[in-house]
Amino acid sequence: MVTGAGTGIGRATARTFAREGATVLAVGRRPQPLAEAAEGFPGIRPLVADITAEGAPEEIVAAAVGGYGRLDVLVNNAGIGGGGPLGTLGREAIGPLLETNLVAPVLLTQAAVPALEASGGVVVNVTTTIGQRGWPGGSVYPATKSALETLTRCWAVELAPRGVRVVAVAPGAIETPIADHMGLSPERRKALRDWQLAHIPMGRIGRPEDVAWAIASLASPDAAYLTGTVLPVDGGALVA
Repeated sequence: MVTGAGTGIGRATARTFAREGATVLAVGRRPQPLAEAAEGFPGIRPLVADITAEGAPEEIVAAAVGGYGRLDVLVNNAGIGGGGPLGTLGREAIGPLLETNLVAPVLLTQAAVPALEASGGVVVNVTTTIGQRGWPGGSVYPATKSALETLTRCWAVELAPRGVRVVAVAPGAIETPIADHMGLSPERRKALRDWQLAHIPMGRIGRPEDVAWAIASLASPDAAYLTGTVLPVDGGALVA
């Protein structure tokens, strides 16, 4: 199961798992991007759902288990950006970030644990390397992702006795539509990209496929002794 599977990292992840022979429940709010993600990939089954809606976590897990008999991997990828500097923040800006990036993954994982325990499954949380550095002017978004990293470590310890692994992938600058969804002007997007490129040792913006490979690798049975791990995928930006 991959949330936020219609575009960007989620789409690339769904396709990567499908190429490996998995049946993928691709969850997202908009039917058209989900249909595009599944095009040419018979193993991808779109499910239109809002993960923040009341009762949605239980309904989504039921769709996976009821439709396919089991759940082996949960990828908590869905997320939104936004916010702003102190002095501009109100509940209307903070609330959706917390609900989508933090509350929804908690409730979805909670609903999925029985099925994951039955299969000896894996939870993969998608966070961000921004959460490991100072980010003035946009602190709430990385704060939600940093909280998800903390949950990764806590859940890894809590669920290990039940046979469930919990890991995270922390992308850096990746070419996804999130900047468009944040409402940044073309000038602001260019300035942000220029700044990012100047701080990435590998000298390029990442591709969604770079992150999808990391997610699939951490979820693989070959990674059976990894839990609580947070893997940066950022071209070396975090250590520069």
